[in-house]
Amino acid sequence: MTPSSSPKIVRCPTCGGDSIFAPSNLWRPFCSERCRQIDLGAWASESFAVPASPPVEDDSLPH
Repeated sequence: MTPSSSPKIVRCPTCGGDSIFAPSNLWRPFCSERCRQIDLGAWASESFAVPASPPVEDDSLPH
């Protein structure tokens, strides 16, 4: 596999804009530090939590 001459462009997970996925982009896969901080804030506030049902109690298990 040979390295391509043009950097890979990916979609920024926060804003959906173009982002250069290369070592020259310090915030990759984000397009900017701002988008990276927005994502970090959402993660820290648990905005990315997956909804789940509470566990069902099984009466057959010993207490």
